[in-house]
Amino acid sequence: NKLERFAEINEMPNVLQYPPNMKGRWAEHFGNANAITLELACGKGEYTVGLAEMYTDRNFIGVDLKGNRIWVGAKKALKDKLKNAAFLRTHIDMIAEYFAPQEVAEIWITFPDPHLRNSKAKKRLTHPIFLRKYQKILQKNGLIHLKTDSPNLYAFTKLVIDLYGLNLLTDEADVYGNPEMPKELTAIQTHYEKMDIARSNKVHYLCFQINKELPEELDVELKNKVFELFASAEDRATIEKDFSQK
Repeated sequence: NKLERFAEINEMPNVLQYPPNMKGRWAEHFGNANAITLELACGKGEYTVGLAEMYTDRNFIGVDLKGNRIWVGAKKALKDKLKNAAFLRTHIDMIAEYFAPQEVAEIWITFPDPHLRNSKAKKRLTHPIFLRKYQKILQKNGLIHLKTDSPNLYAFTKLVIDLYGLNLLTDEADVYGNPEMPKELTAIQTHYEKMDIARSNKVHYLCFQINKELPEELDVELKNKVFELFASAEDRATIEKDFSQK
């Protein structure tokens, strides 16, 4: 099935795989100059497709490395004739290679791998290493949306926002417990959201802006704070796991 899907996405007009010279040319691809929203680590593209259905006057691009997952969203977008939905197959750490400065209006990060080990913190998609890449392509007041069931990733991202002095617009610890949440937060669910891998029974949401430079010297302080705040919980989880296996 994977080989069949890889072969098929090669022919899909709404899937671009490592496309060269795309900076500043996405309006050509879509045939309009509407605002662009990215879904990073989009998986099967539930948010890319769902948002494209909701907001026909905007363009949406799902970004992921795994072509067999992208195939699912791209197939549905073609079936439903969503001309404002596209998919970019590439590494997320290369995202600034495909968009010009201020070409992107918003970024959605939906249920990414939380990389729970503190030693893997730099791989979290809300780590300053990634935020600096997003800042290169986001409009001045561009938004970043994080939706996750991981309490650790939620707390880590709040720590980043606070430490670097970013502009936090919305902080919701329990999306489905708040009836006033906008429809895009409750009407669209990803594959991983339905699985509730973290077994937290809660979905967390943050919306913020990268409204200033992110000094690299603060990265060391962030690392120290991460171990200070999260090490004990991580140690307890490890101990409990070891105990249960004995």
